[in-house]
Amino acid sequence: MTSSTDKNTIQQLSQEAILLLKTLIATPSFSRQEDTTALHIEEFLKKKEILYHRKKNNIWALNASFDPAKPTLLLNSHHDTVKPNPSWTLNPFEPLVQDDKLYGLGSNDAGGCLVSLIVTFCYFYHRNDLSYNIALAATAEEEVSGKEGLEIVVPELPPLAFAIVGEPTQMHLAVAEKGLLVLDCTATGKSGHAAREEGENALYKAIQDIEWIRNYRFPKVSPTLGPIKMSVTIIQSGTQHNVVPDTCTFTVDVRVTEQYTLEEIIETVQAHIGSQVEARSIRLRPSSIALDHPIVQAGVRLGRETYGSPTTSDQALLDCPSLKMGPGHSERSHTADEFIYLHEIEAGIAQYIRMLEDVLAR
Repeated sequence: MTSSTDKNTIQQLSQEAILLLKTLIATPSFSRQEDTTALHIEEFLKKKEILYHRKKNNIWALNASFDPAKPTLLLNSHHDTVKPNPSWTLNPFEPLVQDDKLYGLGSNDAGGCLVSLIVTFCYFYHRNDLSYNIALAATAEEEVSGKEGLEIVVPELPPLAFAIVGEPTQMHLAVAEKGLLVLDCTATGKSGHAAREEGENALYKAIQDIEWIRNYRFPKVSPTLGPIKMSVTIIQSGTQHNVVPDTCTFTVDVRVTEQYTLEEIIETVQAHIGSQVEARSIRLRPSSIALDHPIVQAGVRLGRETYGSPTTSDQALLDCPSLKMGPGHSERSHTADEFIYLHEIEAGIAQYIRMLEDVLAR
């Protein structure tokens, strides 16, 4: 894609993507409240005469020449946002362009990725020479790991060979992503008067367990994601100063790698501490894609770096190999006066198309 015609095509796609992104920014779409941004995405696809489907606040589509005999790749990103934090100095719902920056809530996470993937899908939609089918999914509830987002769309799609998940990575290749396991633990004792040698202090029991969690290291270390990380983040105990607490609850945030299943981690923790352990969910599993996968190699040939991501996205809900990649910078996500550079969107669209052309031509 080096001719002037191709450059003009990329510029036109970029302009369309930016206009759509401005519309999305101007429309509040907090998690579980994305109905209006879903309508805007519908309108965009209608104007392109693209057949689409909707379930709840999720929109998806398949390429016009879909062939069930071919494997299917998925292009996915989300259109929900977090709520703006109090440090915003700009109107988070006013798309403002200054010095090549487009400001607005969700511009970086993950609006720029989403609109870039949408126009990339449009670029390939009518092609009948593809070696893969292409599915597009603009999904909801990603920011709250909700159960009515990508999770309810995947069963509606054909079996997936691999996926590109749009999150801001500066278009580098996140070839692995840590999963998330949240454990609620309860230490149990016996209440008594603090002035006498009465009771069995549940708080002291919890402290012993927390010390084990703080110091334990899982033996197997991921080559891309590093070690599993466990952090105690919440602790609650006691009712008043003179009563020995009979219960103490604490919460453990566990960032998981592909070296262990979530079930194995739960069993290990339970075997080493006295507190009762209950997992909130085992949905958010670690994800990865092989370094020699054609889509990864296509990115490497363009000079992009591979790395393991410590943060969790909707990749955790996919059972197929998946690559996290998109325009923007992760460090801008959820920050005041969030922005994305306009040139990042144009470069992102160009890279998405080049990488897919490389894979689809094989």
